[in-house]
Amino acid sequence: MKAEILLITPPLTQLNTPYPGTAYLSYFLRAQAYEVNQLDLGLDLILSMFSSDGLKDIFDFCSDESEKLDLASQKILALRHDYQNCADAVLRFLQNKDLTLAQSIFSRHYLPEGPRFKILDEMGAEVFGKMAVQDSARFLATLFLEDLGDFVRKNIDPGFGFSRYQEKISLSASSFDHIEQGLQLEESFLDQKILEVLAQKLGDQNPQVIGLSIPFPGNLYGGLKCAQYLRERFPESAIVLGGGYVNTELRDLEDPRIFDYVDFICLDDGELPLSQILKVIEGTGDLHDLARTFVLNAEGEVEYINNCKDKDFSHLETGMPDYTGLNLDDYLSIIELANPMHRLWNDGRWNKMTLAHGCYWKRCSFCDVTLDYIARYDEAPAKILVDRMLKLLDDTGISGFHFVDEAAPPSLLQDLAEEILSRGVKVSWWTNVRFERAFTKDLCRLLAEAGCIAVSGGLEVASERLLRKMKKGTGITQVCQSTKAFSDAGIMVHAYLMYGFPTETEQETIDSLEIVRQLFQEKMIYSGFWHRFALTVHSPIGKNPEEYDVQITGPEFAGFAKNELSHLDPLGCEHGKFSEGLKKALFNYMHDVGFEEDLDFWFEAQVPQTSHAPDLIRQRLMEFYKPVKVFAKDRVLWLGGELLIDDLKQEHCQVTFLSKRGDLSLKLPSPLAEWLYHLLPQLRIESDELVTYSELAAHYQEYFDSDFVLMRESDFWQKLEDFGLIYLRRR
Repeated sequence: MKAEILLITPPLTQLNTPYPGTAYLSYFLRAQAYEVNQLDLGLDLILSMFSSDGLKDIFDFCSDESEKLDLASQKILALRHDYQNCADAVLRFLQNKDLTLAQSIFSRHYLPEGPRFKILDEMGAEVFGKMAVQDSARFLATLFLEDLGDFVRKNIDPGFGFSRYQEKISLSASSFDHIEQGLQLEESFLDQKILEVLAQKLGDQNPQVIGLSIPFPGNLYGGLKCAQYLRERFPESAIVLGGGYVNTELRDLEDPRIFDYVDFICLDDGELPLSQILKVIEGTGDLHDLARTFVLNAEGEVEYINNCKDKDFSHLETGMPDYTGLNLDDYLSIIELANPMHRLWNDGRWNKMTLAHGCYWKRCSFCDVTLDYIARYDEAPAKILVDRMLKLLDDTGISGFHFVDEAAPPSLLQDLAEEILSRGVKVSWWTNVRFERAFTKDLCRLLAEAGCIAVSGGLEVASERLLRKMKKGTGITQVCQSTKAFSDAGIMVHAYLMYGFPTETEQETIDSLEIVRQLFQEKMIYSGFWHRFALTVHSPIGKNPEEYDVQITGPEFAGFAKNELSHLDPLGCEHGKFSEGLKKALFNYMHDVGFEEDLDFWFEAQVPQTSHAPDLIRQRLMEFYKPVKVFAKDRVLWLGGELLIDDLKQEHCQVTFLSKRGDLSLKLPSPLAEWLYHLLPQLRIESDELVTYSELAAHYQEYFDSDFVLMRESDFWQKLEDFGLIYLRRR
């Protein structure tokens, strides 16, 4: 008899859409005829805590010692009834269940305003000039929630965050000691809330297998707290731990104490390990044949078993997320920043999918390229991917997709876009990419036509020396040209930025900021995020630190987690002095202000002047504005629509080229107009024909008995290319 399975994402991850780990496993297990339920306890916890009743409990808890609260918290407590009275309505508004509330919130007379609202003074009144009433109200409602979150963090539990819980004790936890101490303490207010919500959501379920997905450090404590409760309530059930945090941090696990809470700990993709565990539980498999699984053996020692002879399921076999059991209408659409690109992470309910498993590049020296989730590259055909998108659209009613690949391959994105367009599918989507030369102007136009609205990618450092040291495989010129291609196509660009890379100098840090300033000023990137370099044990730098001139100083492994390493960078500058200034400058650039300020304006300490010319980016774009180089086997596509021709009997006639975004009217020789009238429909994506550039040139030469090169160099043909004629590389 097949086991009943419960999959849980513990508090806390994100509030706008389900983290897809349990959803992918649900699809796979249901395909194997298992009964599967899944819970997103993070969302359930937030909805419980910040409801009117939940806030009453929070304020009651703090009332007895109100004199110990700081002034800001005392003000919030004094306005408790104002907060409680509008809490349920705010949650409904953020769930898109009562959008009529927007005008009231926007009026600034509806919500009590705490310290978080001071950001409005910093941003200036013009921020609301760039946002519609609904967006402005959503931003204000988010500030309302963040004030309450700060209140909880300051006065009830410092480990609380809307996307994490007790993250601090899980970060760099080489020893299990602190986690164990926390789990053995008397349950805190927040612990009790988590377990109350868990008990309520469990109802009368009686699972034989419980899977806890731990994607981030901020899920570990909450997950183990749930495991404590589940162990007591279901003593005969098997509890399995897996997820991104486990895959990255627990690969050298030795401490047996974690097995007081769980029975199995799996590494990497969960389908194969979980399949083998289920066979053992159902009596059809042997413990010796587990795949990538830690257990506690008869001697009380941690044992790693990886004897399964079966191969991992391919990306084609693992399917797509199945959100059955998750109430998608309850997720919150919030806006933390007015920046339109940055909000995609928190605003809107996106169907999360992966186009391919792993990374097609997998060489970056700072990345965990030795781990399976990056090292093993495997993609599914575009036709199957679009089939899955249509199935998810039908299941969820949501036409927006976030492809969460490490780096989506340009060739696969091209195939995907052509498949979407040829089938007339109307979707919007965004993904992660590498800023490389393969993303040409024409490819980006195709992606935009197929629904791509945004991309994010690692710009990292704007230093050619450091990019080579990172083995990024790109340079500043490639970054400039690809971000320009995306932005010109109407695709928003988010840049991941890094400082503190080994041997990075002050000059290189400031020069990187200057590149970022120019990219924002030229509207080539829309948002970004600076993070300080972290050295991990699974990266090439962690494996060979001497090659990168760093010295690893700890921490000493004490049997539990092993990932981020502390290190000395004797050849680099004092990286910490740049942290606040880089973030401050970026915040302003994202709001289109501060471009005229000298770079030292953002820093407390003295920093060097940039060595870059103020027009460096424009110089690097010189090649971008030249005609696109076309190869004989390139496919020619017409993204425009029909043609209207007034009278072919005249020597010249008026031709109007139509598209969704407007039209282009030109007076052309009638033979040319007639040729185009018959040609362009053959170049549309839905045409059964695939026309190459060499075929197009030959067809023109046969029809007009003249060299097509001259036609392509004409102003008319340039206008046609600008309007919707593109050339695509073939695999």
